[in-house]
Amino acid sequence: MKKIIIIGASSGIGKELARLYAGAGHFVGVTGRRQDLLYLLQLEYPNQFVTECFDVTGNGNIVHLESLIHKLGGLDLLIYNAGYGDTHKDLDWGIDKTTVDTNVNGFIEIVNYTFNYFVRQGHGHLATTSSIASIRGNGMAPAYSASKAFQSVYFEGLHIKTKVMKLTGIHITDIQPGFVDTKRAKADKKFWVSSPAKAASQIFRALEKKKWRVYITRRWWLIAKLAKWMPDFIYHRIG
Repeated sequence: MKKIIIIGASSGIGKELARLYAGAGHFVGVTGRRQDLLYLLQLEYPNQFVTECFDVTGNGNIVHLESLIHKLGGLDLLIYNAGYGDTHKDLDWGIDKTTVDTNVNGFIEIVNYTFNYFVRQGHGHLATTSSIASIRGNGMAPAYSASKAFQSVYFEGLHIKTKVMKLTGIHITDIQPGFVDTKRAKADKKFWVSSPAKAASQIFRALEKKKWRVYITRRWWLIAKLAKWMPDFIYHRIG
């Protein structure tokens, strides 16, 4: 039985992942900003879930994280799934600040702590729900795409670090979803939209295989390649 923490599990992909892991018999620590949603989730598997209600933009991230690890009796896998982003025609400071506080500051504090925890322990698996938006800039949500690029590049650095330090027991996975039917999926035109359950199922299988990067759903790897290599004069008209 693995001991798993999902940061941001009160809805969407995180909630479906929590259900999958609990259903497979694992012990799962779930977090979110709304206690009522965490309580409803806990009722589904009262013997498998423990909860901590907190906002990653606050000052108590490590206190809450250590509390969850203590409740679980250890940690084998942490998935950073908390995220924020919104589109705006004007450059809105409030949106940008919340995006960076959630996707960069909260992210790096929790991930840095967890990586070092796994180094001391000698094993562990660290994953983040980044985004296909991490590949290029986005005129309607520049802070979101930049913050997700931060996550993906940071995780690639951690992946390399495990090789350099010969940390064979530690695994790193960068999860890059395309459009998933959640509140985060904000665009005028959406295609290849996945349900949270389908996305979570593919993530679950990818994490079991310990892949270092995965596109969700799988066919989004094509969009990733096209976006990466698309000439600037074309991309800057549609991005």
